[in-house]
Amino acid sequence: MGNGRSEELGSVDTRWGVRIPMRDGVNLAADVYRPHGHGPVPAVVVRTPYGRSSDGNVDLGRWFARRGYAVVIADVRGRGDSEGSFVPYRGEGIDGYDTVEWAARQPWCDGNVGTLGGSYLGRIQWLTALTHPPHLKAMVPIVSPSDPFVEWPTGTPDPMHVCWNFLTADRVPQNIGQVDWERVYQHLPLLSMDEAAGRVMPQWRELFDHCQMDAWWQEICYQNRFEEIDLPVLHISGWYDDEQIGTPLNFAGMTRRAPSEAARRAQRLIMGPWGHNVNAGSRVGDLDFGPAAVLDLRARQLRFFDRWLKGIDNGVDEERPVSIFVMGRNVWREEAEWPLARTVYTPMYLHSSGRANSRFGDGALSTEAPGVETPDGYTYDPANPVPFLTEPTSSQIGGPDDYRAVHRRDDVLVYTSAPLEQELEVTGPVKAVLYASTSAPDTDFMVQLHDVWPNGYAQRLCDGMVRARFRNGMDRQELVTPGAVERYEIDCWNTSHVFLPGHRICVHIASSAFPKYDRNLNTADPLGRSTRMETARQVIYHDADHPSAVVLPVIPADEG
Repeated sequence: MGNGRSEELGSVDTRWGVRIPMRDGVNLAADVYRPHGHGPVPAVVVRTPYGRSSDGNVDLGRWFARRGYAVVIADVRGRGDSEGSFVPYRGEGIDGYDTVEWAARQPWCDGNVGTLGGSYLGRIQWLTALTHPPHLKAMVPIVSPSDPFVEWPTGTPDPMHVCWNFLTADRVPQNIGQVDWERVYQHLPLLSMDEAAGRVMPQWRELFDHCQMDAWWQEICYQNRFEEIDLPVLHISGWYDDEQIGTPLNFAGMTRRAPSEAARRAQRLIMGPWGHNVNAGSRVGDLDFGPAAVLDLRARQLRFFDRWLKGIDNGVDEERPVSIFVMGRNVWREEAEWPLARTVYTPMYLHSSGRANSRFGDGALSTEAPGVETPDGYTYDPANPVPFLTEPTSSQIGGPDDYRAVHRRDDVLVYTSAPLEQELEVTGPVKAVLYASTSAPDTDFMVQLHDVWPNGYAQRLCDGMVRARFRNGMDRQELVTPGAVERYEIDCWNTSHVFLPGHRICVHIASSAFPKYDRNLNTADPLGRSTRMETARQVIYHDADHPSAVVLPVIPADEG
């Protein structure tokens, strides 16, 4: 992750297959890269379930070693050449502690250790930090997954997670390209979706024993414990990262709740126009964000480590802590905080005469509060879900895709503003407030924010959802009374985007976004274990007593 320079700055000593003992006697396998001819230097630890000796990891190790770091890249427990059994996230904090402290004790290390890595490799850095290794001095978590149910507030794993379980089902990465995932995702019940993929996976099935927040999940939570993490952290993600929600939450949480002022001031955030594979190019899906989209990201990481592992006064402390790429304008901007203090949270209210179905309906969006208006209704059939546009594997879920074809469906409500007369910047967390009823005891409501271009292209910006039984929290299930109007507040994640003149703001509301989220079957049956489907009649209210809206984080034009 990152397109750093690879010029030769010095030779590298490499030791392949080094054994790192854990406290329970299990040995992890690692490759160690060291700058040739140097005395003790800081170490960077990377722990991965995806194969420590990949070309990308070898390049990463050599790149940092040429710049004065020892780099330890290890297979996590039960993966690759490491001993033990792989149980996702369980025990990763303790193994991380032992790996960091092992590195610090080596004669080639000066006792200063940092950690680096993305996705699974990012989240396990947080779990390691909670064990407080004495020699861990800084972290660079990239595209970190959040705590359970933050990304997927459904009580169940998202269908595409079975693809990741398949990938990591044995000691080496499995070939996910040979499975018909679109067929697999259609399978019911969710519990046996692993069989549909051709492999029984106990770790997939165990998730359905814990369909709400409980002690089993709390064991691997970290976002409720920032008060315990006293470290400088460089947080990195992209607006189209399918796990994007965690990185801004982590930055904001650490700047407010880290235990020392020094740690709170040492947080840094980079958010680019990227997917899960950050900084891989200027294009995501159909859109090219221009040459500025790609950073020398390794150079940013190097400066961060130079400051906190080598103690070099390189100006990192004086720089603004937040770097965001503003889409639409396609420029980078430095900010003092996240969310931005000058944000004006602006409700855009839903309007119609009761016929907002599809883009051919009369749904409108404006800052004018509703008065007396007719609600909108649609029928949700889980046998024919509204698609979420994505490639079939879990490598990247969605992007700036064009939803105008999806907006032809009558089970999608589409609310669109008038064409803008001047630029409008929306930067920060987006949320929706819906007043809705359903004929079912449980159902879902999905909200997406779009930029509709003058040529009709409906660019997805961000989205979110709520499962009705979890409307009051993921720690309890409360079915709804059919026909009763409920207020739902939906986290639609974050964006930084300028709507250009002539473009229109659009909100789409549906009850499915498949296969990003599993289909709600509209019953009171236990989650993930049923095949019984019912259709549901959904009603969205938008009147003076039920002011449904999407709340946009607008940045005033005179301050942008």
